[in-house]
Amino acid sequence: MERAGLAAGVVQRGLWAEACIARPKVLHADNGAPMKGATMKTTLERLGIIASCSRPRVSNDNPFSEALFRTCKYRPAWPRKGFASKTGAQDWVKDFVTWYNAEHLHSALRFVTPNSRHAGEEHRMLAKRADLYAKARAANPQRWTGKARN
Repeated sequence: MERAGLAAGVVQRGLWAEACIARPKVLHADNGAPMKGATMKTTLERLGIIASCSRPRVSNDNPFSEALFRTCKYRPAWPRKGFASKTGAQDWVKDFVTWYNAEHLHSALRFVTPNSRHAGEEHRMLAKRADLYAKARAANPQRWTGKARN
C-alpha cells in the first residue's frame, strides 16, 4: 500500500543524503495519491522542492518516472509472480537502484551512468569516447557513412 507519509520521508532522507539543500530542486513524480497528498505537498514546500507532476489522468503523465518504472519492470530479474516478502522486495529494489545508477547507460545522458554524471565524470568519459570514435574512423573510414554519434 502506498502512503504519503512514507513517500515524504523518503524524499526528505534523499535530500539530506545528497546534501543538495542549497541547490534548486525538482521532484519528477507521477500523479499518484502519495505524491499529491497534503503530507507530501507540505514536505516539498518546506524543503523548497518543486513537484513536476504534469498531465493528470494520463498514463504517461511524467516521462522521467515512467521511464524508470518501465526499466524496472522489464529487467530480466523482475519477479513476475510478485515478491515473497517485504525484505525480498527491499533487497530487489536496492539491487535494481545500484544497477540503474552505477551500471545502466542512459540514452538521455548520452550513454553514461547517473553516478558518472552526478560525480562530474561524464565530460572525461565523453571526450575519451569521441577520441576513440575519431581513431576508429581514421583507421577504417569506409565503415563510417556520416558523423559519429554524439
